[in-house]
Amino acid sequence: METTATGGAGETGYVHGYTDREARRLGEQADALAELLHGGTRYPAGSRVLEVGCGVGAQTLHLIDGSPGAELTCVDVSAESLARARARVTAARPGARATWVRADLHDLPFADGEFDHLFVCFVLEHLPDPVAALAGLRRVLRPGGTLTVIEGDHGSAFFHPDSAPARTLIGHLVALQAAKGGDALIGRRLHPLVRAAGYGRVHVGPRTVYVDASRPALVQGFIHDTFTAMVGSVRDEALAAGLATPGQWRDGIDGLRRTAGPDGAFHYTFFKATAVNPARPDAAPGGAPGGVAGQDARTSGSTSRA
Repeated sequence: METTATGGAGETGYVHGYTDREARRLGEQADALAELLHGGTRYPAGSRVLEVGCGVGAQTLHLIDGSPGAELTCVDVSAESLARARARVTAARPGARATWVRADLHDLPFADGEFDHLFVCFVLEHLPDPVAALAGLRRVLRPGGTLTVIEGDHGSAFFHPDSAPARTLIGHLVALQAAKGGDALIGRRLHPLVRAAGYGRVHVGPRTVYVDASRPALVQGFIHDTFTAMVGSVRDEALAAGLATPGQWRDGIDGLRRTAGPDGAFHYTFFKATAVNPARPDAAPGGAPGGVAGQDARTSGSTSRA
């Protein structure tokens, strides 16, 4: 099923673009990091889950695998991305319980409290006002329902051999995303952002990727297919903005690729937040941090822990 309800934010702001290459990168990234990012996230059968900003469906497949009995609604503002997501899931997980809705996350066509759980992955980094977005999402989340948010932080990237040109390229990516109103360093801010949006029982934990030659799957899946490809996706925009010359860009990419060598190493940290939509507006600040526990059989909370 697919419905359409477009809002005002439009499809601008995604710094990496909507190319076939980017769609492949997103899929490869999701597969390489599936256990790291989705580990501990399970939704009960029959629970109503909204994936906000599903993109090309890369994370959707892993949501389905982890919670096959959940009723999943996938929303994205991009018609092209939504079509890719639907095709990806239909081909890979025929019979999956997924509904597709084109909509702006700031103007969702759902009833108040319609969902038991919200899943928001790699979305806030592209928004000019993530607190307002999270606060608005509370409307469609039932009281006591759970929120799971996952974001990266490009400032957490450390590698060997160190490379000043590579670090400069990462800085260009951060700057380009900021120019579009986003924040590529948002991971470190998840706790205050989620609290400011009115959620309670907020818990944020690091999900760290460490790669060296002893982990060949991650050498390919993370260093090459995820991080280097992500930086490479903004090459044309960076050159057009005068941030780098072609030679400087090549030197930076070569520096990233050297970290995949026999003596190389790479470190990056994602941040995963869980929280609860409080039953009362004044209940948000309270509660001890920790995993989100269940409340009842059908609408019990996710067992996700950051």
